[in-house]
Amino acid sequence: MKYPKEYLDEIKTRLKVSTVVSKTVNLKKRGKEFVGLSPFKNEKTPSFTINDEKGFYHCFSSNEHGNIFDFLMKTQNLKFGEAVKLLASEAGMQVYTFSKQDEEREKKWKIYSKILNDYKIFYNNELKNNSSLELKSYLKKRRILHKEIDNFKIGYVPWNAYFFDKIIKEYSEKDALLSGLFYFDERNKKYVERFRDRLIFPINALNGSTIAFGGRIISNKNNIAKYINSPETIFFKKKNNLFNLDIAKKFSNQSENIFLVEGYMDVLSLNKLGIMNTVANLGTALTESQIQLIWRFFKDIIICFDGDKAGKDAAIRAADKILEIVKPDAKISFLFLPSKHDPDSFINKFGKEHFLSYSKNKISIYEFIWNCYSQNINVNEPSSMANFEKTLKQKFNSIKDEIVKKYSLEFLYDKLSQFIPLTNFQNKGNKISFKSKPLKKTKEIIIKKQNYNEIELKEFSILYLILNNFELFKKKLELIAELNLYSPICKEFLREIIEYSSKKNSGIIEFNNLDIVKNKFADLINKVNLMAPIKFILKINKNEQELLNMYNEIVQELSKFNVSKKIEFLEKKLINDMTEKNFKELLELKKQINGS
Repeated sequence: MKYPKEYLDEIKTRLKVSTVVSKTVNLKKRGKEFVGLSPFKNEKTPSFTINDEKGFYHCFSSNEHGNIFDFLMKTQNLKFGEAVKLLASEAGMQVYTFSKQDEEREKKWKIYSKILNDYKIFYNNELKNNSSLELKSYLKKRRILHKEIDNFKIGYVPWNAYFFDKIIKEYSEKDALLSGLFYFDERNKKYVERFRDRLIFPINALNGSTIAFGGRIISNKNNIAKYINSPETIFFKKKNNLFNLDIAKKFSNQSENIFLVEGYMDVLSLNKLGIMNTVANLGTALTESQIQLIWRFFKDIIICFDGDKAGKDAAIRAADKILEIVKPDAKISFLFLPSKHDPDSFINKFGKEHFLSYSKNKISIYEFIWNCYSQNINVNEPSSMANFEKTLKQKFNSIKDEIVKKYSLEFLYDKLSQFIPLTNFQNKGNKISFKSKPLKKTKEIIIKKQNYNEIELKEFSILYLILNNFELFKKKLELIAELNLYSPICKEFLREIIEYSSKKNSGIIEFNNLDIVKNKFADLINKVNLMAPIKFILKINKNEQELLNMYNEIVQELSKFNVSKKIEFLEKKLINDMTEKNFKELLELKKQINGS
């Protein structure tokens, strides 16, 4: 009995040829391919090549050629069935057991696949030949060109669709209903096409076989869902599939990251401008299965949902669900576009380069979760703060990978120490013990700290370093003289410190000797000593080089922060004023902040 084609295809899509071969052959990347010494013939110059995109290997010295099954059969002297079992296990799949039900399923699949493929071709031609002004207007508005229609096999199902009448001559009603393309209208006692008056987008399995459709309404009729998908069948489960992954995976050798967007149109627009590493979930909540599926091909998933409230709500639901499955060799980050923009509208307005440049604003899943939950804290309510801490510790403790959990908790503890400065804690493994200082005082500090922006707090840290290590920085006047502060009061304070310190025969040993400066800036000094985030690090004694390194690091952060604010301002400006001058300035700033 033969293995079902879909089962074998699933193994091949889960396992790259290079992954299987690399267990026995030392491979090196060369362009889109991998090369190595032939396992079939002794040689000194590598002639053995692997193409993951096409799914085969070829040995030029022996003319051996094949897929992953062929490789195991030839190198390990296995029968085909043995190779299938071994690779299925490696791919995390159950060993296939043959039964009469399998035979029936295979027959159903052939019918199912044939109906869906005929449906795709039929309505793709309908879209190309339809003369409806409403349809043409919609295509023009959404910038859907003939190229996209051909590449994605987009179709259009008119209101008076008649495909059911066409196929019922060849297939039974049961077969037609199994496809999910039709339903029985009890009111009118007839079969109706599910996607009437909609553009349809084929949803393919990893091997390229069409297994379902997504439909988008072209009119503005009330009480009609904008998007619908095929119902789930024995061959289609929404949670296990993504739109365009069968195409996107072909570009995994060119990029480690992939954009996960919400809609079919987002994928079309990004692909149209050359961003091929793009997929969309199927209008449902993002699932663990979908993330695991993407990770087979791409190591860095950038979730780019709409910039509105609904998009952000969907993002936090996704983050909560998938946090526990993060792992060391894979990343998940989030990218939020300006409000009222989705990837489709954004890239059509600003172009590919600006989108890719903007994507550098992505944040990790850990940072995103922290930002979301910290927004709702009421510092005047002890239970609110306690619940916040408890919630985040539970979430980070849910991470299954122990190594990722360890460093994620370190991230959380570091954030908590900055957010609640008067809380002393000791991190012992995954446990944290607290020595709490008076809550009232803590709340006062938090409230005061929230009145200062990040630049001011960084400047406070710089001044704290100087004031508490005055003798060191007195010898480095040229260093602090080059410092560019932004707060007028901090700038004046630093200028006077430099002035008094540089006087000849001043005999200054400690800052305490500068009574004139101290009295004039008493209020600022109190703020620095109270608010400077770095003071909690300096509780541990540091040598001079460590202090100077910390100083330089903060100065660099301050500079980058200022540049990032300029970038943020320009990006907002570009939404309404997309001039070449503004765009060039933005690119220069991004080069500056990236160190290139």
